[in-house]
Amino acid sequence: MTPLDAGKSGALYGGPSFSLGNRAFRALWQLTWLSLASWTPPQAHFWRRLLLRMFGARIGNGARIYGSARVWYPPYLNVGSYSCVGPRANIYCMAMVTIGNFVTISQDAELCAGSHDLESKEFQLQARPISIGDRAWIAAGAFVGPGAQVGEGAVLGARSVAFKCIPDWEVHVGNPASFLKKRVLRC
Repeated sequence: MTPLDAGKSGALYGGPSFSLGNRAFRALWQLTWLSLASWTPPQAHFWRRLLLRMFGARIGNGARIYGSARVWYPPYLNVGSYSCVGPRANIYCMAMVTIGNFVTISQDAELCAGSHDLESKEFQLQARPISIGDRAWIAAGAFVGPGAQVGEGAVLGARSVAFKCIPDWEVHVGNPASFLKKRVLRC
């Protein structure tokens, strides 16, 4: 799924950014999530995993996806085993979003794989994949932008913003996120 050419579709003037088929699929998905998952009790992770899988997401065993979490396009979501997508997290997967094993995406975090070309007179929509390594933590309210890579064991602090690579086992905070310290696990 790639965005339509904004010059041809007239997206800047209210035309579509995606094909009719894509928009219909997303409408069906949103209706399904709203009616069958968003209101379910927190413990209903199995049911929500099943719904996401039915719509093309790859969800690992034991993953916990909360009912208030939002997923824009399930076929572009890959969540590893025993990872958590917390309450009100928003995964705007216009391109592939890959979340490793044992990852925590905390409440109100945003993973946004789409943006616009600010030098395009048509304001062309662009999508770039996001990857979150095993055992990483995206803390409450943090924002991960298009093309960002969060390494294994890395931490993006609360309300921080990442548009670039966060190396393995480092803690980054702020806007834009910058290095705070190494993350060392106690035995």
